[in-house]
Amino acid sequence: MNYSTLRSHMKYAFDACCDDMETLIVTRKDNRNVVVLSEESYNNLIENLYVRASKKNYDRLLTSIAQAKAGQCKKRDLIEDE
Repeated sequence: MNYSTLRSHMKYAFDACCDDMETLIVTRKDNRNVVVLSEESYNNLIENLYVRASKKNYDRLLTSIAQAKAGQCKKRDLIEDE
């Protein structure tokens, strides 16, 4: 979407970003484009970058997910502080 179109359709564009998890690329002169995404998408992106920042932690997460899918997990009660 170009900048002029965005100005006239801002509510629709922002609703699409939030409601449909769409990423909007706003094209501008001299290829100085801007990306618009919902706060939820942004937070998810940052969280994924954090999780993948450490290969060791990311590998551990993938192993845990595989174990859970294979039914190799135990249900435990949480300890409540009194």
